[in-house]
Amino acid sequence: MKMIRFLSEEYKFLIGLLFVLIFFSPQLSNQLIPASVSFALSGFIVVFIVMIACAFSVVKHADWLAHRFGEPYGTIILTISVISIEVALISAVMLAGGKNPTLARDTMFAVMMISLNGLVGLSLLIGGIRHHSQRYNLNGANAFLSVLVPLSIICLISPNYTKAASYGVLSHGQATFIIIMSLVLYAVFLSIQTVRHKDFFEHPDPTDRQITAAQADGTLPRKVYFHIIMLLMALVVMVLLSKKLAMYIDFTISAIHAPKALSGLIVAILVLTPEGMSAIRAASRNRMQRCVNLCLGSALASLSLTIPAVLVISLLTHQTITLGLSDLDVLLLVTTLAVSMITFISSRTHILQGVVHIALFFTYIIFIFDLAK
Repeated sequence: MKMIRFLSEEYKFLIGLLFVLIFFSPQLSNQLIPASVSFALSGFIVVFIVMIACAFSVVKHADWLAHRFGEPYGTIILTISVISIEVALISAVMLAGGKNPTLARDTMFAVMMISLNGLVGLSLLIGGIRHHSQRYNLNGANAFLSVLVPLSIICLISPNYTKAASYGVLSHGQATFIIIMSLVLYAVFLSIQTVRHKDFFEHPDPTDRQITAAQADGTLPRKVYFHIIMLLMALVVMVLLSKKLAMYIDFTISAIHAPKALSGLIVAILVLTPEGMSAIRAASRNRMQRCVNLCLGSALASLSLTIPAVLVISLLTHQTITLGLSDLDVLLLVTTLAVSMITFISSRTHILQGVVHIALFFTYIIFIFDLAK
């Protein structure tokens, strides 16, 4: 009976584990190397769907742990789990020798556009339609933006203006400083989020927090250690599959001569799909604080953790990593940050804010393909 329950609850993880065994089987691994566009595209679709399923398995266990430990710890668990997938995907491409020096930059920029425009816009739109106006803790949003704004400008724009290396590239000394600065800023932010000002990231209405906590206490059907183990195992499966997905993405993008920024968008969609669903669901249930924590937290964690990871790999493997954005992307990033600061200047949200962010998101999508001409 326990086995049947395990199979019914964890079939997504088991499917991912099966594909890992297939891809790393000595008899089959060589036969799964892409040799044509159709084969690479088919392989990409299959692996992408399997990894999305595994990502939802990660989110399921992270959500259970979130219910157990409460906010803001639940959001941190989910965000760190999801961003680790992004780091694994980009690292897999770099360590495999993929010649795409802008993949990390394109992925992080895509995460910013999806999180700050796509997810925030859709959440505000759906929440505004269902609940007219929603409340959240303004102090928490300001804390996110106070780190996110300078970090994104320093990491993604300033490399275009440095003189120690080529355009858009950091020197070894600058890269070392960025690694340390990013990790220190995120560590200080986490201390604020979890210790000194934890109330900044909780719903401003104490009654709402009590109701949410009371409902959450009854939603944990298994022991905590079970969810921790399954969360880690699902992450390991995704890390192993990420190398294969990166292989299919790289081959397909090169074969069809698609814009390289598209690979970053694909990786970002894979990373943010489950977290985005959680944010939209939270907004529809009038839990805007959790939505804000997820959307802004994913953007901040992506910059703070992915940039140090790729810079460390670039220093160790002597690969060139281009972090500086193009002029058009710089304009979109600055506009997004400015609109985000205007959106989160008040403790209440409405539909117009959501429509503006969605418009910026589609502008980003259109310009990806416009640059391919």
